[in-house]
Amino acid sequence: MGCITHRRYRGFNQLQVEGSEVIRKLPENNVLFVSNHQTYFADVVAMFHVFNASLSGRIDSIKNIWYLWNPKLNIYFVAAKETMKAGFLPRILAYAGSISIERTWRERGVDINRQVKMSDISNIGIALDDGWVITFPQGTTTPFKPLRKGTAHIIKRYKPIVVPIVIDGFRRSFDKKGIRIKKRGILQSMEVKEPLDIDYENESVEVIIEKIQFAIEQHPSFLKVIAEKELDNEEQLNKKREW
Repeated sequence: MGCITHRRYRGFNQLQVEGSEVIRKLPENNVLFVSNHQTYFADVVAMFHVFNASLSGRIDSIKNIWYLWNPKLNIYFVAAKETMKAGFLPRILAYAGSISIERTWRERGVDINRQVKMSDISNIGIALDDGWVITFPQGTTTPFKPLRKGTAHIIKRYKPIVVPIVIDGFRRSFDKKGIRIKKRGILQSMEVKEPLDIDYENESVEVIIEKIQFAIEQHPSFLKVIAEKELDNEEQLNKKREW
């Protein structure tokens, strides 16, 4: 899978990595990566590349595919069960390391309200005990959607090291599933941040959620910053036209 997908991040498009030295300082297990979400699969596959490249001594680079010679295989990712059954490739990715869960809020494009399956929570705990887990706490590829509180409950229960990741450019590069290349020559970016400082015993679910929102740059306050930046760019463009 790594050989097939490498050119998607270093060929058709380029992946700019920042902060990957954090990866090498992490323990072998009980690490939870939290990230914003832009496609179903391209985000996760890029993280597999960056993690393994970093563990092989490459800093902020996935150059030279030989880092796949001895990959870290105990890396898992949380995904909706219905998504992982939707086609041949998703089923292969599911076999490669997905923790398939049943969504409690949405299924087949329809809003629902269902109880959390404790077996899903336990499976995430088993994966954390064995290695690293990637999760997208918004549960959707739509930006600035609220984070699901289940992520905070998992953090309080299993007390993992929580590493935030911020990605960008994947939505422009790939289709929604992250399988078909939509546009070439796009600069994709991935920033790995330092682990969050969390008081597992005393901090509330709401406080943990807010910390993650800021860390993955999905807090509502970022919308204002983006709007101001776009307005400033538009004003500069108008000045250039007038000149």
